[in-house]
Amino acid sequence: MTKWGAGWALVASLWLACLSPLQAQVFVGDAINASLSGQLGDAGRGRALVLSRQGGLCILCHSGPFPEERFQGTLAPDLAASSAGLSAEQLRARIVDASRFNPDTIMPSYFRAEGFTRIAPQFAGKTILTAQDIEDVVAFLVSLKQ
Repeated sequence: MTKWGAGWALVASLWLACLSPLQAQVFVGDAINASLSGQLGDAGRGRALVLSRQGGLCILCHSGPFPEERFQGTLAPDLAASSAGLSAEQLRARIVDASRFNPDTIMPSYFRAEGFTRIAPQFAGKTILTAQDIEDVVAFLVSLKQ
């Protein structure tokens, strides 16, 4: 890499570091094509997040192929059915910010940290899930198709 190429790469990486997590993501149509964390997701960890009633909270609104879970949500579509027609890239975009696709959704924006009103101070500027958490949930939802 030339001296100029390395310099521009450094400037670009510093610029991206200053952006909020959502701003650093590139939506292409209805998808986010690149991994948020730069790593592959772990489907087992993603399943645990989906079923967590303290973390991902997905099971509070969604149901799915989880026979061991007695109480599953009925407010949102079944996860296996709703993810079946979507690619990993489309799933990633919807988990990052579902309101981008349906302004009336009750699903939270799991990787957006700005643009909210009435946020408790301890949650201001923070995302619900980490970049790797999102990748893990995407890996799990993709595994439901197999």
